[in-house]
Amino acid sequence: MRTTRALRLAAAAAIALLLAGCSGLPTSGPPNAGLTLGEEDEGPVFIQTALDPQPGDSPENIVKGFLEASMTPTGNWEIAQKFLTDDFRQVWKPDATVTIDTSIDDRAFSSSVPEDDETATSAQVQAEFAQVASVDAAGTYSADASPAKATYQLERDARGEWRISKAKDGIVLDAPTFLRVYQKYSLKYFDASWTHLVPDVRWFPRRPAMATTIARALVTGQPAEWLAPAVHNAFSTDMSLAGDAVTVDASQVASVALSRGALTASPTDLARMRTQLEASLSGAGVSEVRLTVDGAELDAGLVSVDDSITDAGVLVQTDDGFGRTVAGDTVEPVGALSAQLAKTVDPIGAVDVSLDASLAAMQLRDGHVFAVTAGNIALLDDRADLIEPSLDPFGFVWTVPRSLPGALEYSNAQLDRKAVIAKAWQVADSISQLRVSADGARVAAVVTSGGQRRVMVAAVMRGKDDEPTALGEPQEIGRLAGPAQGLAWIGTDSLAVLTSAPDPVLTTFVVGGPSSSTPAPDGADALAGAKTTTGLRVLGSDGALYAQRGSSWQVSMEHVLVLGRRAGY
Repeated sequence: MRTTRALRLAAAAAIALLLAGCSGLPTSGPPNAGLTLGEEDEGPVFIQTALDPQPGDSPENIVKGFLEASMTPTGNWEIAQKFLTDDFRQVWKPDATVTIDTSIDDRAFSSSVPEDDETATSAQVQAEFAQVASVDAAGTYSADASPAKATYQLERDARGEWRISKAKDGIVLDAPTFLRVYQKYSLKYFDASWTHLVPDVRWFPRRPAMATTIARALVTGQPAEWLAPAVHNAFSTDMSLAGDAVTVDASQVASVALSRGALTASPTDLARMRTQLEASLSGAGVSEVRLTVDGAELDAGLVSVDDSITDAGVLVQTDDGFGRTVAGDTVEPVGALSAQLAKTVDPIGAVDVSLDASLAAMQLRDGHVFAVTAGNIALLDDRADLIEPSLDPFGFVWTVPRSLPGALEYSNAQLDRKAVIAKAWQVADSISQLRVSADGARVAAVVTSGGQRRVMVAAVMRGKDDEPTALGEPQEIGRLAGPAQGLAWIGTDSLAVLTSAPDPVLTTFVVGGPSSSTPAPDGADALAGAKTTTGLRVLGSDGALYAQRGSSWQVSMEHVLVLGRRAGY
């Protein structure tokens, strides 16, 4: 009886880990359940090592072994290539796409040839996967919860061993293993005003040196299709990397060789290029970037960017007033806004405050939305059934009725109210949550369409005065099992959604990546975002304010009436 591939794989991986520990070079590790979806691994990189084809493997076991070898990207998936015929090995493109499924246990196989058939010279194996997502050749992640099928043609080689002669390009990984094999990186583009950097999340195989891969994706690639209308790339389409590698010295300074087109770039464009590269390569440990052409360093500076993602503190309204929480249950006033809000007699339902605390969007319990400044409270929108407003970094307040997702409007402090061309939500039946990002280039929403609750993002196009004019085509990043009680940004590239049924759950979505869910406190009905997950706050229906500490929630304050928000969170 042949040993199963699962047992042989575990044994080989364990041996590889021991050898790596003896040599001091951890290049392999055991296959395991992986990270929680959306969680980042900040430890050392262990490249999991799959097994070679085994003598006498049946067609089905050859296909299973080939799929298992997807977890080892070393040498352009050289182990996986051993499962292919000589001819097919020359044309197979492993980096064309990644199909991500739920688990290797959920895969189903059927073979046209019985396992003990010694006479067949060709075979076909059908595989079915419970697909949850995919990654394209550019590293762009797309949620896609649908069954997937693949057909593998096999032939016997001269030694009588089965090898794959035809299959689609790309690899297949189960969701936990995907997070072990691939790493999240953010390409950085400028927003329309050239003042904010906007992340575009990509996924690349974990390798010791990633600077070249990231630089090439930024310099010669394109932003994600849904994001492209809202961002600028300082690298022109006729510019490229001049070599195959970006060199990084011991001080983590990267030298990026560009084609001669960079010689005609203006000082402003060079500074923007360097700024984009330095921000993008920081995810690969690079501390500084130098641009070169033909070995000579270019005089490239850096441009100032508005880093709006700050630890803004927790905003609440209690019986003592509205303000920022400090030690204990103390509430510290937020500039002159706290005094203005104190003048409001009617019950307040929501407050969204600008980062400089000069403007607040206030919604009363009756649904009406007001602009609050140091010296005035003015009605902005009194339409029926408005959801919570969102204040963007340019001082515009976004409002929309729950049952009319396409009737999205914005207002400024001068009380000018205009419609945003919101084709992004035209297929939706209703909208329950909306938040503009801190860079103002993206907007997230929870909409209901066809009976499904969908988390969507869209690019924000803006006019000459930074006013929002239209939204781009929507990108679905996930679905929810229950009604959404809150939506918030976490840092620059993730969203948190609070749902209430069947049980309270907080789900974190990487915008351009997988999601993870954790239980939320009982009675949770409001959510405020932050720079990091630990800064998130959840408000319970009993007035208890919760902070997440590890895997549990702790009460940080009681008797809270309203949980305030900061623009962009």
